[in-house]
Amino acid sequence: MPFNDNLTTERPTFVTHLECSYTGERYEADRVHNLSRAGKPLLVRYDLDGVKRALTKDALAARPHDLWRYRELLPVRRVDDIVSLGEAVTPLVPLPRLAARSGGGEVLVKDEGRLPTGSFKARGLVMAVSMAKAFGIARIAMPTNGNAGAALAAYATRAGIRTTVFCPEDTPEVNVSEIELQGATVYRVNGLIDDCGKIVGEGKASAGWFDVSTLKEPYRIEGKKTMGLELAEQLGWDVPDVIFYPTGGGTGLIGMWKAFDELEAIGFIGAKRPRMVAVQAAGCAPMVRAWEQGVEHAPRWEEAHTIASGIRVPQAVGDFLILRAVRDSGGFAIAVDDEAIQAALNEAAREEGFLLSPEGAATYAAYKQALADGRVSRGERAVLFNCATGLKYPLPPVHRTLDRTRPIDYAAL
Repeated sequence: MPFNDNLTTERPTFVTHLECSYTGERYEADRVHNLSRAGKPLLVRYDLDGVKRALTKDALAARPHDLWRYRELLPVRRVDDIVSLGEAVTPLVPLPRLAARSGGGEVLVKDEGRLPTGSFKARGLVMAVSMAKAFGIARIAMPTNGNAGAALAAYATRAGIRTTVFCPEDTPEVNVSEIELQGATVYRVNGLIDDCGKIVGEGKASAGWFDVSTLKEPYRIEGKKTMGLELAEQLGWDVPDVIFYPTGGGTGLIGMWKAFDELEAIGFIGAKRPRMVAVQAAGCAPMVRAWEQGVEHAPRWEEAHTIASGIRVPQAVGDFLILRAVRDSGGFAIAVDDEAIQAALNEAAREEGFLLSPEGAATYAAYKQALADGRVSRGERAVLFNCATGLKYPLPPVHRTLDRTRPIDYAAL
């Protein structure tokens, strides 16, 4: 089996149409779309009976282990349009010491930091850029807190598409540098990510770019849903009891919930679903507030702040989809403060040798909090999503030195 078989072998595709996630209105496939006429995200729909006839578990098992193994459930029609940097299946890493220390059940981390550009943003942007290539789009733009912009820059450059990215002025320098280095034009903006998003939206007509902001085009969801496809396959076509997901725009949570429905429809899993937990920072928790109030939409969170910049999203266009998935699954939304996030990051690094991103650390902090208050039981299997490698974030300095010109006290060392 060639290592790139998924990228070179034409396979049947089953996209039938797109659908407004709010009204159900149908939209034609294979055409360029942003939001629906109702101003809501569009969802890609498939002939799932056709997928069921065409794809078997055995056939899937024989394919290379990358994101593109699920071609029948993805929107890209032709291999010539696939833009790839090597999107490997990410591992499930157990945290046995932390599980034992917390007194909980099995704790697994889906480590998305192994993807190209070091974050799960690669999943959504590889699909969005591949579809942009298929449509002949020449220029694209987006707002970012850092990792999404890096993924977009890399894939768009790979595809030969001109890219402009806007990020908050306090975006970590490593993110701004990698965006620029990978071929995009990047601007710092004196505001938050939704302020950057307004610039992208308002500039569409005059600048002529296509807006690939979170949920404002249909295909980032399709890339992110591969997290759910992979997870179910890795667990032997089962799902965990509970998933803790760091939630800003929420594309991945929405995508995984969609993936589980599609897998059931093609007969790969049963009706069991994990409880979906939307994890946010206490300094930016619009979904938690909306969930607690029992409403469907989450108004903008003012003066948002947190060390976990990837979930500092004051307002999400897909708020109702996030909240529906959480409620329909019997899950919940939970906020953790920055002190708990930092403590969780330190604990995982020192006890397990696992350097979580701050957003990933938020999921561990939330898991401990939920275990303590009884929302997760001690026998349940939990999956935490680490959305990026911790190496992309500022690390604490180490000042310990050794003077080799003096006698060394090895016993003290």
